[in-house]
Amino acid sequence: MAVQMINRVMIGLLLPLILSGLSACASVPEGTEHIADPLEGMNRSINRFNTDFDNTVAKPVAKGYQAITPDPLDRGFTNFFHNLADINSAANNLFQLKPGRAITDVGRLCVNTTVGLLGFIDVASDIGIPEYKEDMGQTLGYWGYEESTYIMLPMLGPSTVRDFIGKTGDVFMNPIYYTSEGIYWTLLVFRYVDLRADLLRATKVVEEAAIDPYAFVRESYLQKRRFDIYDGDPPLEDDLLLEDF
Repeated sequence: MAVQMINRVMIGLLLPLILSGLSACASVPEGTEHIADPLEGMNRSINRFNTDFDNTVAKPVAKGYQAITPDPLDRGFTNFFHNLADINSAANNLFQLKPGRAITDVGRLCVNTTVGLLGFIDVASDIGIPEYKEDMGQTLGYWGYEESTYIMLPMLGPSTVRDFIGKTGDVFMNPIYYTSEGIYWTLLVFRYVDLRADLLRATKVVEEAAIDPYAFVRESYLQKRRFDIYDGDPPLEDDLLLEDF
């Protein structure tokens, strides 16, 4: 039982973290350092491994799924998993002392689960109910854990130490975790394939446009997480103010 629980937690960490970049790859000359990426040499090696896995396994499967799945059904599956994420978001908004947002998340969940047929139709967005999608990593940032070392995890993709810790709590809040073994693994694999299919176009743009896709994904991930922690209004740093001046 303990082994099964550990396996579920570790596999459950895969899907949210993979969203930002299984397909980033590149190597640049040594000597370029990044203050948030002291493990850059190791991270780039792991990133190359992730890229090989993506090119040989994840991407072909995602392309096949996209080819045989009608767009409305594909969108419905994505909406279903987004609806479940509102449960985590409501809990994390409460942890961040934002009861108004938590109530909104619960409202979205109720509308989409009932009228939206278990979330397959995003009725809440259609009628103007906002979504926040807060997670435990953002909650840790809200309570002071703002800066964290960037890490590239094998088969998990980009993260930080803070976000990896936070995802552990998110796994336990997801109702998928408490389903039977067969349903759990089926939903997990399906969610993985659906996420990767949704990223096909975005990763192609990164590969074609970025001189150094690894650095592009890293900066995008770190900036996005900072943006999320501050609810879209991060404070300006003194050095940026001086540079603008």
